[in-house]
Amino acid sequence: MSDKGSISSGIAVRYATAVFELAKEANELPALEKDLDTLTAALEESTDFVELISNPVYTRDEMAAAVAAIGKKMKLTSTVANTLGLMAQKRRLFVLPALIDTVKGMIADEKGEVSAEVTAAKKLTKAQEEKLTKTLKASVGKDVNVNVTVDESLIGGLIVKVGSKMIDSSIKSKLSNLQNAMKEVG
Repeated sequence: MSDKGSISSGIAVRYATAVFELAKEANELPALEKDLDTLTAALEESTDFVELISNPVYTRDEMAAAVAAIGKKMKLTSTVANTLGLMAQKRRLFVLPALIDTVKGMIADEKGEVSAEVTAAKKLTKAQEEKLTKTLKASVGKDVNVNVTVDESLIGGLIVKVGSKMIDSSIKSKLSNLQNAMKEVG
């Protein structure tokens, strides 16, 4: 990992820990979770918001005013809105995506849940997703939140990531392994 990446993740962890602890102390974890989902949706839908948090051209005051307006419009809790304002003043808004991921992980740990990132070749049916969730819960021993994304280049199968473990049963991976094995033989 690069120095810049480790510095960014360290900053994100410090802010995430502070936000999580404040929300936990105030019994506001469900509201915090809702705020994080709102911010995640905003980051996915608004290129202007992504531009605001990542572009160093904006002054601290412009960033603070913008996030204050955004927080008000999104009806964010005071904890999250104040944190965004502080991050804007300290020019740390660029770590917002990492902060969101970190806090979501902390909330999941608090609830005794674990997240699984699943990449499938095609959209899973509700029944397939439920079966996968049950199988992962039995394997991990905790409740599992499954986040499914589709990548048609996999051809078929799944890639499942739970924590630091990854299971790749995609056809793309199997073909790649076969190609490598044939190179070694030939």
